[in-house]
Amino acid sequence: MVSFSTSDTTAYEQQYQAGIRQLKEEQAQLLNQIKQGSKSPEQRDQVFQMLYSLRIRYKYLDFWLRYLEPNAYKQINGVLPVEWETEVFEKFEKPYKRPGAGWYLAAEYLQEDNANRDSLFSLIQAAQQALDVFESDSIQTQMKDPGVFYFCNRLFLLNLASIYTTGFECPDTSMVIMELKNMLPGVGNIYKVYNQCYPSTSLSQDYLNLYEQAISFLQKQPDTAFYTFNHFLFIRDFVNPLFRINQALIRKYQFETISRQDYTLNSQVNSIFDKNLYQGQETKGIYFYVKDSAILRQISEVGKLLFFDPILSGNNKRSCASCHKPSQGFTDTLVNTAMQFNQTEVLPRNTPSLLNAIHYQLLMLDGKHISLQNQAKDVTTNPKEMGSQTQELVEKVLAIPTYRQAFKSWLKYTPTEKEVNIEHIASALTLYYGSLSFYDSPFDRAMNSTTKMLDPEVIKGFNVFMGKAQCGTCHFVPQFNGTKPPYISSEFEVLGVPEDTNYLRLSQDVGRFGVHAVQEMDRAFRTPTLRNITKTKPYFHHGGFRNLAQVIEFYNAGGGKGKGLGIENQTLSADSLRLNPEEKHQLIVFMKSLTEDIPEVIPPNKLPESTNKKLNNRILGGIY
Repeated sequence: MVSFSTSDTTAYEQQYQAGIRQLKEEQAQLLNQIKQGSKSPEQRDQVFQMLYSLRIRYKYLDFWLRYLEPNAYKQINGVLPVEWETEVFEKFEKPYKRPGAGWYLAAEYLQEDNANRDSLFSLIQAAQQALDVFESDSIQTQMKDPGVFYFCNRLFLLNLASIYTTGFECPDTSMVIMELKNMLPGVGNIYKVYNQCYPSTSLSQDYLNLYEQAISFLQKQPDTAFYTFNHFLFIRDFVNPLFRINQALIRKYQFETISRQDYTLNSQVNSIFDKNLYQGQETKGIYFYVKDSAILRQISEVGKLLFFDPILSGNNKRSCASCHKPSQGFTDTLVNTAMQFNQTEVLPRNTPSLLNAIHYQLLMLDGKHISLQNQAKDVTTNPKEMGSQTQELVEKVLAIPTYRQAFKSWLKYTPTEKEVNIEHIASALTLYYGSLSFYDSPFDRAMNSTTKMLDPEVIKGFNVFMGKAQCGTCHFVPQFNGTKPPYISSEFEVLGVPEDTNYLRLSQDVGRFGVHAVQEMDRAFRTPTLRNITKTKPYFHHGGFRNLAQVIEFYNAGGGKGKGLGIENQTLSADSLRLNPEEKHQLIVFMKSLTEDIPEVIPPNKLPESTNKKLNNRILGGIY
């Protein structure tokens, strides 16, 4: 660690350093209080108040800390006792165990009857040690880069839309508004000092004016107004326009991020609700380096043809479209789970929709696959799904002149591959169905202010979603899935899903535990998107819930644990949400507004013929 004198740092850097020092001093006082204090209720209240004071002081520092070193940050205010979420740069290694620590967990721990001083002390001590990281040379060097300020600010705005207002990191939702009232003026002071130190790359006056309006909007809210806070207006009128200006300034000053934490974010978009905001999956696969839009369109067209062609299955009777039906939201709404390849048994899980597949970092409900191409290869060769053998599949495809000529003509775009292989076929498929992730919804257009025609019940439903119903703490804006800013991770939740709506016993599917066998992942499933939810029933991993009213009632009751089912590691709160009938209705109206305007998919007129006459009896789209 190094100490910086005021003579070799800017006022902006000094502001950061002073904030860290003060936080460490207050935290040291808290540690001393815990060490010397008693176990009396008065002592507990005093510790809680000191924790709350720390959170208030810390909130504006979050502007820097979350971006500069997110893993160290989680030791200061992490929300999970143990974290296993797999992040984008961990895709090629197993997740490692990161024990949680910090103020959020300490505040929750204080509520337990058997809380002991040593455990509480260790949670805070870990946070103190994490703060040391933020005084290191590597961090201080980043603080000298004005571009880092803008990327910190971008992440701050994204979190303002999706995290800070929902109670995701605040153990007491009655404090959310109060914390925001402290946070925004604190960040406003960062803006002021930054502009003084970096006038050539300063925030614009229109940004500062709008930010002051956002603060004024917040100050008018009662401190305990979490349930009545208008998330919709706050995001539409303030956060999203601020994001647009910040993006424009990033482009104006030609800043480029070098962080591994936010490289998936697109500096060219002007809205949080632009479907190009980030991309968790590469759709082109082996054709990654192809830039010619005409060639990419040709590859996608062949991919679409293959999507409807049962040639990819072992018996030439089942296509991708057999289960991912375009007319049914690219899932199958008629059955809980699809038929297995053997046509006698059913699969254990509901067919996932392919809509918005690119907005996940990990694929399948258990996070089994890291890429769309791996997923496509696995499904076609899985003996329970499409039952193909890899080499046989390639040979059958190349026995069809239309496919053979196309794939061979594209070999020049993959010079390391001398022969057409499964990667080329899988990549054509994913280029096609990856294109299904770029359509918007009425809610998006309302947030982008391109339409003013939005049912007031939608706005009320969104505010319930982000507030009282706590949906936004797992289904994050803007994709309403388990991928939160900076959109490099996939979250898995344990909900205690029952076998069926009779709630007689838990579903026996172990979920992510089957991929990553740790206790925290037992019966954990990836949080799916709520976009197009009204078109992609049935719900949950086994398709056991047929309508949204049943799903909302499940959450309202506190999940499986709230319904009395024995599950110790449930991450969903077991407390009732106490939603009334009107709020439940508003939630459904809001979710309907997430239905995207997806053009009707017209199947190919016919399948291309094969030189193997036996293969020319196959049926477009498959037969089961």
